[in-house]
Amino acid sequence: MTQLIASISLVVFVVVMLLVGVYSTKKAGTVEGFLLGGRNIGPWISAFAYGTTYFSAVIFIGYAGMFGWNIGLSSMWIGVGNALIGCLLAWVLLAKRTRRMTRTLDARTMPEFFAARYNSRRIKIYAAAIIFIFLVPYAAGVYKGLGTMFSAIFVGADPVTCMLIVAVLTGIYLVLGGYVATATNDFIQGIIMIFGLVAMVMILLSKPEVGGLGAAIEKLSAIDPQLVDPSGGKSTSFLITNICLTSFGVWGLPQMVHKYYAIKDESSIKIATIVSTLFATLIGCGAYFTGSLSRLFIEADANGLPNVPGGFDGVIPGLLMKALTENVFSTVILSIILLLLLSASMSTLSSIVLSSSSAVSIDLVKEVHPEIKPKNQVMLMRLLCLVFIAFSFIFATANISFIVNLMSFSWGVVAGSFIGPFLWGLYSKKVTQAGAWAGMLSGIVVVGGCILYFTATAGFDVAKSMSPIFGVSAMATSVIIVPIVSALTRKFSEEHNQKVFRNSEEKIEAPQQVPSEA
Repeated sequence: MTQLIASISLVVFVVVMLLVGVYSTKKAGTVEGFLLGGRNIGPWISAFAYGTTYFSAVIFIGYAGMFGWNIGLSSMWIGVGNALIGCLLAWVLLAKRTRRMTRTLDARTMPEFFAARYNSRRIKIYAAAIIFIFLVPYAAGVYKGLGTMFSAIFVGADPVTCMLIVAVLTGIYLVLGGYVATATNDFIQGIIMIFGLVAMVMILLSKPEVGGLGAAIEKLSAIDPQLVDPSGGKSTSFLITNICLTSFGVWGLPQMVHKYYAIKDESSIKIATIVSTLFATLIGCGAYFTGSLSRLFIEADANGLPNVPGGFDGVIPGLLMKALTENVFSTVILSIILLLLLSASMSTLSSIVLSSSSAVSIDLVKEVHPEIKPKNQVMLMRLLCLVFIAFSFIFATANISFIVNLMSFSWGVVAGSFIGPFLWGLYSKKVTQAGAWAGMLSGIVVVGGCILYFTATAGFDVAKSMSPIFGVSAMATSVIIVPIVSALTRKFSEEHNQKVFRNSEEKIEAPQQVPSEA
């Protein structure tokens, strides 16, 4: 019964996603249409696109399972940090400036923004290479998280087959409709995520193993008082590190910043800020709260680890299979949760793929073949979407089990490379090209250097466990080093700064229509 209901739900979901892709094809005929939806995306779709890209299956399968089990209810502070810092503060500080400046500089991608802002083709090429190379393992982590959940629900199913289905479906609707299809599907997927999470939490609280919120707190306290300690107890520093990594990190991730480029007007930014913050609060806190309840459903082994196949990656699937397979109603909810995880993963994956394909087709190929026609550029982007999906799928099928660490390494390199040059570039006229380069190099140098050092001195297992610290260190270094190096190196001319910042304080309205095909 579980598999039958899940299969029916999955088929309906697939049909809807494909229909959206077909419908959006006519809006993706130009480079700007395919990549940015003509810079005419409304507030609700923009907000849901941001939120669903933020939270993939990894937050449920990897982060919520591990942190909920180890830290308990205080792991919800990560969700709070994601909402207040990763959404609210990010939209307030970055959205308006990014929208204005990318229009001023005619930048459609983050590498294009860096090239125009810092007058450097080499920065553009370097940024594009970082995006394409390091978003592959990031996408692979998304695949693996979803494959774990599929194999738990469809007993005996090959996780690789499940990942292949996701890859093919994402590739089809993304290639057909570009960003419009992605953003529209994100909105639909976001609604599914909200309904699925609320239903899941309510059912879990009603289970006899939990007995309501008050009883849950008492039972968790009886297992280990640290599980209900608001400060995280002995895990406080670890908790703060992960809040910083997952909350500030999105400020420098191209697939997140991309949403600011496409929003149609500044009045839409206000609405999108509120909606995305509320969405992140619900999804983030709900996911970690669910993970903390796993202690009441799953037994610990002799070492205090969850006694389920797959270790921490199996915590949430094991919890859901135990709690939501008793009757038809709960099985229907389980199917919706499956779609929740599928939705979260596909939205994240499609945004990553779009950022990576544009990094090559617009930022690299354009440098080698500057006279490439716009129509050919769109075709190349579509082809590269498929190539990137194939690469990340192959990477995901490799025998790499440390899903959370994999995400942290990639997140740290990409965010650490871009957050300093991007943030300072939006606000300061004093940033120099050398300062931007210093910030750009922070991601690979800090994360790569730390991995090599701790692997050589303490082993790779220790380096894996410290991956969040490496990422936070890279981001902090990037933000700090950009103004320091800029103060010591040659400044840009006043003419260049006036060109870059000429519209930074002026309101720029949405285009009246999507540009016609060139």
